[in-house]
Amino acid sequence: MSATSSAASPGKEPAKSKKLIVIGAVVALLVIVAAALGLFLVNKQRHAADDDAQESKAAAVLVPTFLPMENMVVNLADTGGDRFAQIGITLELQDEKTSASVKQYMPSIRNGVLMLVSQRTAEELLRREGKEKLAADILAEVSRPLGVRPSAARVEHDADDGEEEERPRRRANPVRRVLFSSFIIQ
Repeated sequence: MSATSSAASPGKEPAKSKKLIVIGAVVALLVIVAAALGLFLVNKQRHAADDDAQESKAAAVLVPTFLPMENMVVNLADTGGDRFAQIGITLELQDEKTSASVKQYMPSIRNGVLMLVSQRTAEELLRREGKEKLAADILAEVSRPLGVRPSAARVEHDADDGEEEERPRRRANPVRRVLFSSFIIQ
């Protein structure tokens, strides 16, 4: 019996060694796959963090400041009766620094806006085109005290000679848009 057991032992060792080789190869393969997956996830997180940082920088640069003006009640230039408009305006500004500059000139800006609105008729202001034209004119009026000339596309005809003046802007306009928060005509 001892002969059979010793004869059987040498036959089992190659089977055990083959199993060990297969198990070792599988473990090595799993380690390689885990390392590759770990590198992939680390790189993905790093790129996501970089993208988030770039997006937050871009968002911080692009976030405008809004400056609401007090509502204005203005008599309109209608000949057929007493018509008036109540208009709420909010200015979209480039940044907080611009807000401080605009506030310094607010009495002059309000005066200019009141003069612009009082020259309009109810019929003009009831149409979308009339409101858009008024917003463009208000933008030019708000920009004037800040030292920004309106672009050539927004320059009105000169009242004296009927010719358009084309002057280049001295610098970028810090007032991005004029928004109407309320617009009532009676």
